[in-house]
Amino acid sequence: MSKPKLLIIEDDPGLQKQLRWSFDAYEVLVAGDRESALAQIRRHEPAVATMDLGLPPDPDGATEGLATLQQILAMAPDTKVIVLTGNQDHAHAVKAIGMGAYDFHQKPADPDILGLVVQRAFYLHALQQENRRMLQTQADSPLSGVISRDAGMQKVCRSIEKVAPTSASVMLLGESGTGKEVLARALHQLSPRAKERFMAINCAAIPENLLESELFGYEKGAFTGAAKQTKGKVELAHGGTFFLDEVGDLPMALQAKLLRFLQERVIERIGGHEEIPVDVRIVCATHRNLKDLAAAGRFREDLYYRLSEIVVTIPPLRVRVGDAALLAHHFKNKFCAQESRSTLHFSQEAMSVIENHPWPGNVREMENCIKRAIIMADGAQIVPDDLGLATDPGQDEPLNLRQVRDEAEYKAIVKVLARVDGNIVKASELLGISRPTMYDLMSRHGISANA
Repeated sequence: MSKPKLLIIEDDPGLQKQLRWSFDAYEVLVAGDRESALAQIRRHEPAVATMDLGLPPDPDGATEGLATLQQILAMAPDTKVIVLTGNQDHAHAVKAIGMGAYDFHQKPADPDILGLVVQRAFYLHALQQENRRMLQTQADSPLSGVISRDAGMQKVCRSIEKVAPTSASVMLLGESGTGKEVLARALHQLSPRAKERFMAINCAAIPENLLESELFGYEKGAFTGAAKQTKGKVELAHGGTFFLDEVGDLPMALQAKLLRFLQERVIERIGGHEEIPVDVRIVCATHRNLKDLAAAGRFREDLYYRLSEIVVTIPPLRVRVGDAALLAHHFKNKFCAQESRSTLHFSQEAMSVIENHPWPGNVREMENCIKRAIIMADGAQIVPDDLGLATDPGQDEPLNLRQVRDEAEYKAIVKVLARVDGNIVKASELLGISRPTMYDLMSRHGISANA
């Protein structure tokens, strides 16, 4: 196997030779100035680079080195750059870290210590690349949009996989922003109808006087402005899946018409008299309690039972253990790439705010919050002010004394794995246990290292 590539950016030939000799375990690339360093980055894309800030034409300062660092991070944000500085250059080292350098080491370099720093940088780079490959693999799955380690959410995903191949009508219950449409699309993609159309309509977003024509279509001349025959969304979904979002807002008159369709599997366009058979699977979603609405006479009880052959309840983000931190890392990586920003990191204070926030808007609120933080962050770290969230000290959870140990172990492991983005080594260090112990605990509690 080929050796991992290490780039040494150093203008002193003697130090170049010394560092090359120290790192014989790697394929060492050497650059003596900005131009050659950038050329090596373009050609080889090394995982790790060491760099002296004092580069020509400013060997006694840091201007050229910092400019080179900025260009390297813009060109190859995944490269881990270790800055080498003199004893008097602490301020420049701190500035380099703020710009996105992985670490710094003082000159004269201790080969053993610098070797450990380089080894850790390679290890972190490998973990990030593996995580990226894992996410790419997951992206091929219909449930790739569901990012979770929570046992309740994993159970929801397994339920979707079981129900998808059947013809049963499915009702998705959950608060706004929990991902009901993501799961509805997964149901469609995992079903035998996957090659046909997936049509969706939000009952709360369309005025009542237009909703019937949107659902069932109309004939030419059925009303003023009906210039041609138009098929409704239900008919257009023939052979596929029809998703009714916020079905709890469906007017009573349309509830009766939808019930007839579910019973007879035929529709009539507005202004028409022909019964049109339609083969479509119905999936609906709502954040309302339909049983309470039925008891109050605002939702037909017979329609409720027709729609809810299978009911899947989606837990809100605030009760999904560890998922807030996990999703924060996911959206941070997504928006850093989208906004062409070098990789940012959450400060401990920012992560605490994320974990303690109740997230009333669930995953949708989280996505918007992290996008804002990526745009607003000034340095290499995301701090609480970038998030724009109110701090919340959190609440103690009452636990039965006999369950304390198992509950505490499970929650601690899941939270720490989410906080360190699945890095087993860092998670073990934070928990104060060895890696074998960590793996044993994860196996006992059924926790996967991957989301």
